Amino acid sequence: MSAPEGILCAKSHEYILEDNSLFTVGLTDYAVEQLGDIVFVELPEVGSSFVKGEVFATVESVKAASEVYAPIGGKVVEINEKLVESPETLNNEPYGDGWLVKMESETAALDSGDLLEYEDYKEEVL
Repeated sequence: MSAPEGILCAKSHEYILEDNSLFTVGLTDYAVEQLGDIVFVELPEVGSSFVKGEVFATVESVKAASEVYAPIGGKVVEINEKLVESPETLNNEPYGDGWLVKMESETAALDSGDLLEYEDYKEEVL
């Protein structure tokens, strides 16, 4: 499972990928691997706003429940409805169909200063 080009990762294991000022947010493959089989995903409401570091979602696996933190501040403009119905999608495709939310952010440039490129993230966590 390889990460897409241009992905930035938080040390708390979330990623962002920018596409035309819209940010896709999800969990890294490492986080998904550590969680094990995911059985439930709770996502925020569309229109919700979060500051960087705030809990915006919960992911439950057979091992544990984990809070998911906003890697950047912004407003949720879309949630991945597929995950609500099929949370196991996150196990199989964290960078594909397993994304969590899409956000608009006016603070991304400031907020992303401490995010790591994927290769640096892997070195940090492994």
